[in-house]
Amino acid sequence: MWSRRLPPAGRPTFAPIPVGRQAPASEPTIGPVASPVQLTIPSIGVRTGLVHLGLTTSGTLQVPKTTSVAGWYTGSARPGAIGSAVIVGHIDSTTGPGVFYHLDQLRRGSKVYVKRADGTLAVFQVTAVRSYPKERFPTDAVYGPEPDAELRLITCGGAFDFATGHYLSNTIVYADMIQ
Repeated sequence: MWSRRLPPAGRPTFAPIPVGRQAPASEPTIGPVASPVQLTIPSIGVRTGLVHLGLTTSGTLQVPKTTSVAGWYTGSARPGAIGSAVIVGHIDSTTGPGVFYHLDQLRRGSKVYVKRADGTLAVFQVTAVRSYPKERFPTDAVYGPEPDAELRLITCGGAFDFATGHYLSNTIVYADMIQ
């Protein structure tokens, strides 16, 4: 599923900021929120549709079947609703960079846009980018309850273990809703 990290694919290109009606207020929505359908991160050139993900039979988070799209974990909050919305994507594959190849290059203050099925746009601002060894994954910080609308972006990272064919760490981006 994850492969060795490929040589840098150059600087990320920039994606245009999406258009759409922004959420009506900067406060998290307490009522129903439409499902997310698209993710845009202009500063690292990400523009992708979102697939819906659940849990595997072993209870772990599913990952997208292809490296070219990201996925929203349906067991998490919808982006813009109170709680943490979780979106995951691959870093790479044997054929090249994945949708989150440059995720670790995000910086505090970067904007993340999530377009929803009703055409509204939830805007988030990055507060932190962290890397954790997989055996010390911060489950509560990622999936635990939050009093505000927040976003977590997750991919693999760190060293690649050729014996297992997996990365040894996860990169996690933390972001707060600002619009």
